[in-house]
Amino acid sequence: MAAGAFLLDSDKKTRYTAVSMNPPAIAIDGPAASGKSTVAKLIAKELGFTFINTGAMYRAVTWYTLQKGVNPADTAAVEALLPGIPLSFGKEGANSTVVYEGRVLTTELTEKSTNDNVSAIASIPAVRALLVEKQREYNTREAVVMEGRDIGTVVFPDTKFKYFVTASEEVRAARRAAEGITDSIAERDRKDSQRACAPLKKADDAMLVDTSDMTIDQVVAFIAADIRAKLAC
Repeated sequence: MAAGAFLLDSDKKTRYTAVSMNPPAIAIDGPAASGKSTVAKLIAKELGFTFINTGAMYRAVTWYTLQKGVNPADTAAVEALLPGIPLSFGKEGANSTVVYEGRVLTTELTEKSTNDNVSAIASIPAVRALLVEKQREYNTREAVVMEGRDIGTVVFPDTKFKYFVTASEEVRAARRAAEGITDSIAERDRKDSQRACAPLKKADDAMLVDTSDMTIDQVVAFIAADIRAKLAC
């Protein structure tokens, strides 16, 4: 499936500039188990935008790499897989999806082996360059709420809608455990923050939202109100 690998609707390159960023792109960044995915999905529903789970895109590449028996730490071997990797990115309703051989990947993306290796895959510049291109392509057609670790710093650096969602390490570890995921929050933070390519960090102009003592509804209401205020300007 080399000819159709990593496609949305076309194979054309997407040029991103501040001028062309219309409709709006909402950037929600944060560390693992901060609640950003749930918050982003609910905000997209609240505003009628499309939710893009960028983490699922990196997890899909990780899962496929492992399926092919390639070591995620072997950068050259991973890069060799990219031109013909049979994954496509689309959407169902208002949510982004990753499709492999005609089926939407779901539980495969949260397997322990995927969790343990996604940081290694996400640190590879060629992987990030390819996926960032696909992430930006969504926004050429519609308003999006996109969550990840570098949305406000790399994918949409010029958007005025930037939020960094976080929580204490203890709260995030408890959330992770409730999902049945046992990877180390501290280790995941270290890997994501120290990688050379697009590390996890708060954009200087992003609003910090600490969800440690907030309910999901409170977080969604707070961010949605700020977005609506900025849209009205």
